[in-house]
Amino acid sequence: MQALTGTGVALVTPFKKDFSVDVEALKRIVNFQADNGIDYLVVLGTTAESATLCKEEKQLVIDTVTEANAGRLPLVLGVGGNNTYEVCEELKNRNLEAFTAILSVSPYYNKPTQEGIYQHFKAVAQASPLPIILYNVPGRTASNMLPATVMRLANDFDNIIGIKEAAGDIVQAMKLMQHAPKGFLVISGDDMITLPMVLAGGAGVISVIAEGFPRQFSDMVRLGLERKADEAYKLHYLLADAIDMIFEQGNPAGIKAVFKSLGLCEDVLRLPLVNVNDDLAGRIDAFVKKVV
Repeated sequence: MQALTGTGVALVTPFKKDFSVDVEALKRIVNFQADNGIDYLVVLGTTAESATLCKEEKQLVIDTVTEANAGRLPLVLGVGGNNTYEVCEELKNRNLEAFTAILSVSPYYNKPTQEGIYQHFKAVAQASPLPIILYNVPGRTASNMLPATVMRLANDFDNIIGIKEAAGDIVQAMKLMQHAPKGFLVISGDDMITLPMVLAGGAGVISVIAEGFPRQFSDMVRLGLERKADEAYKLHYLLADAIDMIFEQGNPAGIKAVFKSLGLCEDVLRLPLVNVNDDLAGRIDAFVKKVV
């Protein structure tokens, strides 16, 4: 899946001050990515606050992104959850013709065993007409998808083509890269360790920070893939403070503060999430003005 090598971004869902979906802001954000070096877009991932969107709003987001993108970049759709039946039904019934692949998060809250995780993704793989990227983010799901489980899935199902690995554990990531079958994509889901993962053999990133600084971060990943480590690390350290800041008070509150500074959208989130406090907003705004 060469199209999914490099820098993908997990798109936010911008909201107006009345908490409705801001369609025009979403178009601006899509264009900002496409015009500044991003390789593909992830629609309705967890960064999109998809847990707070109704069925009609999700379709509005899909339609808006598809129209604004106009075929310029590959699109990946987030379809995941902790009810295996519902995930499979969505994959069977949703129109997926605009998408290249599915990003599916490991079941959260339920805390399934490794066998439960395997059986969940077995069902998802059998239901999906598109290739699947697994998403391991134990800090949010409360269960870690171990490398042995990932390799079992990768070897058993041809349409499981990669993993977004966000355990924050470079050793675990390296084990995935060491044992992955040929062509299996190990994608960073952790902005701060993206470059070390790429240099160790990773396929790139599905990023949050790249959404706010697409040119700099995608250039870093590209240089990393070209094994130009010294040049790549200059960009890493340029953005390192911003990476810390955007996650300091939760995602996507931080990246929405970046977008507000850039004039792309309001920093409005839906409860239970709230926007960053004035101190952090000021620090983010100062950083944006310095770098952009």
